[in-house]
Amino acid sequence: MRVCLRGAKAPLCVLFAGLLLLPQAVAAQTASGDKLIVFAAASMQTALDAIAPLFAKESGAQPRISYGSSAILAKQIEQGAPAEVFISADVKWMDDLEAKKLIVPVTRRNLLGNSLVLVEPADQQAALKIGPGFDLAGATGDGKLAVCTVESCPAGIYAKEALQKLGVWDGVAPKLAQAANVRAALSLVARGEAKFGIVYGTDAKAEPKVKVVDVFPEATHSPIVYPVAVVAGATDPSAAAFVAFLSSPGAVKILKDQGFTIIAP
Repeated sequence: MRVCLRGAKAPLCVLFAGLLLLPQAVAAQTASGDKLIVFAAASMQTALDAIAPLFAKESGAQPRISYGSSAILAKQIEQGAPAEVFISADVKWMDDLEAKKLIVPVTRRNLLGNSLVLVEPADQQAALKIGPGFDLAGATGDGKLAVCTVESCPAGIYAKEALQKLGVWDGVAPKLAQAANVRAALSLVARGEAKFGIVYGTDAKAEPKVKVVDVFPEATHSPIVYPVAVVAGATDPSAAAFVAFLSSPGAVKILKDQGFTIIAP
């Protein structure tokens, strides 16, 4: 697990250094016959791991899903990783790929919504209510507040927006433990390595070793929207079918059960 404190660039540098290696690895998978490569935000892992076998049973195509920070995945696509489908945890990174003509615009749509929550280890008993000026810094004490990278990872960006809006950013910024993606931040809390964490509501639901302290009001951060699109140059005809399958009754039930909000097509 790579973690950095506020302002550190090292984790992103380490991850970006490996970007050129990933296309080769994925290409090897593609050559073996597993063509449908899906790049998806880490927060979708639990839901997509359940949806993938349903799609395989119906279509005969077995998707191989690579999870990570939307920022890192978008950069990998820019560098030529042969992804067929991209699901981002925010609009910005999909906009970036569309501006560079790296997705098929007619296949793009907003798929899901999510919530932002403050979590703690399941055996901790903090009494905090999120609101303007709430004492998150005091409650964290000498511990850490786990987030994903606040300058590029969507959940981290939303977290920073919310903390700034509530007027508590300056107090908690020195206490941040920044992880490469939101599931990595969640793991820090689950293992007790961070006193609190800010993750998506769906992440909290997927991890029994954490519990929700409170939900950040929607007005404190940008809308959390997950767009999906087929990547430009996709060669597998099942790519568009997979995007469509995400709105099928079976997939929608899984997504709702996981806590996602379904955005009407």
